[in-house]
Amino acid sequence: MNCCLLLPYMLGIPLLLPCLIATENSKTEEVKHPAGSHLRVRRGWMWNQFFVPEEMNKTRHHIGQLRSDLDNGNNSFQYKLLGAGAGSIFVIDERTGDIYAVQKLDREERSLYTLRAQVIDTTTGRAMEPESEFVIRVSDINDNEPKFLDEPYEAIVPEMSPEGTFVIQVTASDADDPSSGNNARLLYSLRQGQPYFSIEPTTGVIRISSKMDRELQDEYWVIIQAKDMIGLPGALSGTTSVLIKLSDVNDNKPIFKDSLYRLTVSESASVGMSIGKIMAYDNDIGENAEMDYSIEDDSKTFDVITNNETQEGIIILKKKVDFEHQNHYRIRAKVKNRRVDEQLRKYHTEASTTVIKIQVEDVEEPPVFLLPYYIFEIFEGSPYGSFVGTVSATDPDQRKSPIRYSITRSKVFSIDDNGTVFTTNSLDREISAWYNLSVTATEKYSIEQSSAVPVYVQVLDINDHAPEFPEYYETYVCENAVSGQVIQTISAVDRDESIEDHHFYFNVSVVENNSSFTIIDNQDNTAVILTNRTGFSLQEEPVFYISILIADNGIPSLTSTNTLTIHVCACDDTGSTQTCSNKDLMLSMGFRTEVIIAILICIMIICGFIFLNLGLKQRRKQTLFPEKGEDFRENIFRYDDEGGGEEDTEAFDIVELQGGTVMRERKTRRATRVEIRSLYRQSLQVGPDSAVFRKFILEKLEEANTDPCAPPFDSLQTYAFEGTGSLAGSLSSLGSAVFDQDENYDYLNELGPRFKRLACMFGSAMQSNN
Repeated sequence: MNCCLLLPYMLGIPLLLPCLIATENSKTEEVKHPAGSHLRVRRGWMWNQFFVPEEMNKTRHHIGQLRSDLDNGNNSFQYKLLGAGAGSIFVIDERTGDIYAVQKLDREERSLYTLRAQVIDTTTGRAMEPESEFVIRVSDINDNEPKFLDEPYEAIVPEMSPEGTFVIQVTASDADDPSSGNNARLLYSLRQGQPYFSIEPTTGVIRISSKMDRELQDEYWVIIQAKDMIGLPGALSGTTSVLIKLSDVNDNKPIFKDSLYRLTVSESASVGMSIGKIMAYDNDIGENAEMDYSIEDDSKTFDVITNNETQEGIIILKKKVDFEHQNHYRIRAKVKNRRVDEQLRKYHTEASTTVIKIQVEDVEEPPVFLLPYYIFEIFEGSPYGSFVGTVSATDPDQRKSPIRYSITRSKVFSIDDNGTVFTTNSLDREISAWYNLSVTATEKYSIEQSSAVPVYVQVLDINDHAPEFPEYYETYVCENAVSGQVIQTISAVDRDESIEDHHFYFNVSVVENNSSFTIIDNQDNTAVILTNRTGFSLQEEPVFYISILIADNGIPSLTSTNTLTIHVCACDDTGSTQTCSNKDLMLSMGFRTEVIIAILICIMIICGFIFLNLGLKQRRKQTLFPEKGEDFRENIFRYDDEGGGEEDTEAFDIVELQGGTVMRERKTRRATRVEIRSLYRQSLQVGPDSAVFRKFILEKLEEANTDPCAPPFDSLQTYAFEGTGSLAGSLSSLGSAVFDQDENYDYLNELGPRFKRLACMFGSAMQSNN
């Protein structure tokens, strides 16, 4: 297939390009003619290129013509166009093979179209030749202006830079085809910024063309223009602006604004005290304005230091002054920059100086502390009277008065006459880590002369607080929980202060026998509680208690045991324990009144039962023991020895002695008198009377067996028995009413000298009665 392309315009010059035919791997194929004859037709793969200018506004723009070698003009051939854009962007005349563009083309959107052409015999409907592929290229026109893609531009260059110093490079981009003439060839020019800057036309590099002083102007706006078509007529252009800032260099020296400063100093001023300030000014900024002050004549009394923040010179007292010795001084100070580059030394040849006149004031001086403030440290938990630190003050006057020290309003610290501060109370860093004290020094011979100094005491921490839970954990586990399920994340807090970051270690107590849960330390001050089995029962074990050990990294390390309560929860289908926590809250709020009422009812029932039981017991005792009357008291005291005192006193409970139904018969006083003599002799024997003791035990045993009120269980009763007692018997008046009033007490005289006094008393009484 032959192709003839007529390119209407190429750079404004009409050209006629011949068809380019390339045969590759040519083959000869036998084709059956419609008439029945056979022709050998040469087939080949052809490549052609068509060019069409972009931005053409014609409705139907002719591109070129396709024509087959077999087309003899008999109008039996039909040309078809296939591929992307066929029928929409490009159309073909089916009879002549002319190709037209029906839409405006933009090379920047698409510069190449690949199409296929086919020739069909209309009489047979068969393809006369294989499809042929060709390319339509859109030729470029200058329809895009240059654009600066990296704007806004900003550059910094040192002031006083020499000519030709590189500042910045700007770059513009043109969307036109750089291979098509000069459409994308750019030239740069400076629209604003002369005479300080210049630009290279082809590279866009901006350079300095004149020295600039930052102190006069510190920034410049430069406008750059870029033109395509190397600036020829009809070229398109674009502009951008560049902000160029001047960085500071140390081209200015500091200068004193005042040539004379007048200062005063008291003779009581301590060494190191500031007595005034001087100030120099530097037009530079930043580190170029940093300066150092010095005393030019190397004074031994005064010195100057530099305040790096304010750049002021602080005059300090280097040696004590005495008004009587010298009352005024004259010194000279100078100033210079701290850092100066070697190439800028010419700007700093002579340092600026000023004169300082200092007048000494004559005053009576109070005590002076050696330091303007004191900082002491002490560990918490130190015992009472522990050493904290020492302050010291002196009397600057000639008489050197002794100094007394005192601390204002402190219950924790005290100070002695030597200025030694010690503790008077316990210290706890967690309560107070710093103490701000004020120590006053007073002259002993002139109490109005006193001075104070601040003393800061820092309480250093010791590891005296064990870690603990930061909060109370509400932990729930579902009944259908599986093994290894995380049910709670715990952490810890420590009130101690640690030099390093706190680190806590979690573990389950070694005495914990509950294997239903386990703990994993995350090594980040947290730990997780996991289930160690599958399935829990709310009815059998509703609550679990886990003892968790938490240790800190203090020296020495402290450990605490914290109990984690885990409630078994009947979770919903989603396995969420939130419903359990909400249910517990509702139950605690809803049944609070019912629980209180139930408790009160239980208390009333218990009290009623106790009162009923006491009433029944009292009534039963009154029925079983009617012989108890008003004549009986709580106890009957029996004295076995005349002079033994409380050690020989026996106290018998009247209930125990006469609680049984079997009662011993009361003996008359006369019969007792005869028995006393026998018992007196028996008491002189060694050991108890076995017959009497046996009889006493048997009587008590019988009383216990016959007592209907005895408890229904075995009981052990012990009775002390030291013998038959005194021969005199009992002198109690409880039973005197039943005795004979004519009782004769002469037998008391027979008992010996111990009863002589008693015999006289009773004998005299009886005689008086008679």
